[in-house]
Amino acid sequence: MAPILQIRDLKKTYDGGFQALKGVTLDIEEGEIIALLGPNGAGKTTLISTLCGITVPTSGTATVGGHDIQTDYRAARQMIGLVPQEIALEPFEKVINTVRLTRGLFGKPRNDAFLDEVLRKLSLYDKRLSPTKELSGGMKRRVLIAKALSHDPRVLFLDEPTAGVDVALRKDMWEVVAELKKSGVTIILTTHYIEEAEAIADRIAVINGGEILLVEETAKLMSRLGKKRLTIELREPIAQVPEALAAYDLELTADGRELVYTYETHADRTGITGLLSAVAAAGLALRDISTRQDSLEEIFVGLVEEGAA
Repeated sequence: MAPILQIRDLKKTYDGGFQALKGVTLDIEEGEIIALLGPNGAGKTTLISTLCGITVPTSGTATVGGHDIQTDYRAARQMIGLVPQEIALEPFEKVINTVRLTRGLFGKPRNDAFLDEVLRKLSLYDKRLSPTKELSGGMKRRVLIAKALSHDPRVLFLDEPTAGVDVALRKDMWEVVAELKKSGVTIILTTHYIEEAEAIADRIAVINGGEILLVEETAKLMSRLGKKRLTIELREPIAQVPEALAAYDLELTADGRELVYTYETHADRTGITGLLSAVAAAGLALRDISTRQDSLEEIFVGLVEEGAA
């Protein structure tokens, strides 16, 4: 089965010569969640705006469900739902009317049974007759998602959906996204919250300077690029790393009480067994040992710095 979203060498150059997209190529499979990560100005918003028909590409092609975003833009746009970062709702309008209006803008006939089901999935049904000004920030973001789903799209773009939302509401939003995936919706998520991508995304795409640096399954990315740190806590502090341990490239903490050993998680041999034997042979007494793996945030920062070099 062909990917639901196919992007080929997509470029966008603005008046004045700024090149926001530099030949983006990406396939997105139906029913997956892909997180698009990148610093400010990386090209995330330009890419989404281009795919949603808000911005016209300079060159390249993209199709949604086989429909070209330029030559068959109406059919392509019908398949897309967009949840913007900014909350822009008519404050005095009822929730249900707000969602009905968006459905009508896509030329869809009135279908209150369908919209009621959307509101139920988003825990908004009890608020359907409430004016949006009475809703909490988290509820308002759910209304934005309901509007984006009102015409039954197959692809949903979420642009920073949890920006400015507290931790509890953020996790609640993750559950909403997981439920949408179960219903078969393909989700493209942009976020500055690295833990968000790590928690819910099937794949990670890193973009910087208008170029895709990497696309990989989240777990594989963590395994392939992540490093682990073994921290050896000593019973007594030392002034420097013994010469006998020089081959292990250890880092000694400022207080002299911990030795830190960094190793690749995917390596055939970590060297830990030899290191611990060498530490004992050097006459160092251990109090405790612990390990910690690089977070996706640390991996992401490394990729961006590498791409900018």
